[in-house]
Amino acid sequence: MSSHQATPDRHEAINAMEEQLSLLWRRSRAIGNKVARSVHPDMEPGAYGLLRALQRRGSVRLTDLAAEIGVGKPTVSRQVSMLETIGVVSKEVDPSDGRAQTISLTAAGAEQLAAAQQARRQVFHSLLEDWEDGELAEFAGLLAKLNRTYQKDQW
Repeated sequence: MSSHQATPDRHEAINAMEEQLSLLWRRSRAIGNKVARSVHPDMEPGAYGLLRALQRRGSVRLTDLAAEIGVGKPTVSRQVSMLETIGVVSKEVDPSDGRAQTISLTAAGAEQLAAAQQARRQVFHSLLEDWEDGELAEFAGLLAKLNRTYQKDQW
């Protein structure tokens, strides 16, 4: 149960936040599309998050990868197959269970992802060049707080 009263000002602020987040997500998807194509012209935008997860975790099983990025196994399986076809990921037999496979970035995949990340950072540096350092830190902190709130999965 929330400790905050649903005042008109709070209601208006939440509506404004929702509108701005929707706009941000649409724009972020557009940037994500460009970043994905910079890794490979056939790469789906959603696969960028999958590559980032592999970059963070190294070799990982499909089920663990699906859980980490929050999508179903069939979607991840399809994306992994496409990414394997274009040479940015590889599958290996899981040494701890010969019946399972682990997925990891290839050397070429790691290089392409790093280049795409650098391009993405340049976009943000350019977009945010007029922001003060304190504003950036405050915004990053508020986004982190929002993401922690989403993790609670209060639906």
